[in-house]
Amino acid sequence: MKNTRMIAQAGVIAAVYAVLTFIMVQSPLGWGPVQFRLSEALTVVACLTPAGIAGLTLGSVIANASMLAQTGVLGMLDVVFGSLGTFLGAIWAWRHRMRPGIALLGPVIANALIVPAYLPILVGGVTGLDFYSLEIPGLATIGLPPGSGWLAMYLFGICTVGIGQAIVVYGLGLPLLGVLKRLGAGSPITRGDSGEM
Repeated sequence: MKNTRMIAQAGVIAAVYAVLTFIMVQSPLGWGPVQFRLSEALTVVACLTPAGIAGLTLGSVIANASMLAQTGVLGMLDVVFGSLGTFLGAIWAWRHRMRPGIALLGPVIANALIVPAYLPILVGGVTGLDFYSLEIPGLATIGLPPGSGWLAMYLFGICTVGIGQAIVVYGLGLPLLGVLKRLGAGSPITRGDSGEM
């Protein structure tokens, strides 16, 4: 019975996350170097149940795979590595669930470090822009040598993806976590008594 409940929870989480992500990537807010994907607020469910780890990861795979028609084979970078970021962030959130401020750093940091590594390739492939040759004001002053396009874009991406992720996860996710805890007060999952990994 416990396994059936966990599978059902993971399925619902995956479906909601995938649908919200798919909706958000249709808007300018959900795509590109600065992203505000409202679905990322759902990463807080990994603080409530280990089913959040599987659900969020599966939801990320589904959402990213649903865009392969638009992104082509380069979209597989997002399917694999974007979902890896979601998976690692969810594991961190579950492990640190008793300290929500620390727990929510997982999804922020994992995405900020992983997504910018491939995002310029993906966006460049879709839009035809060469992001590695773009001049970013201010980056020349930090000592990056000429021709270090990938490093410059990666550092830029860490900042932009990290900021967008932090705003959504902490600004929307943290209040959502409080609401979900109040709604489920007293349940074994919100107390963290079940499903140890």
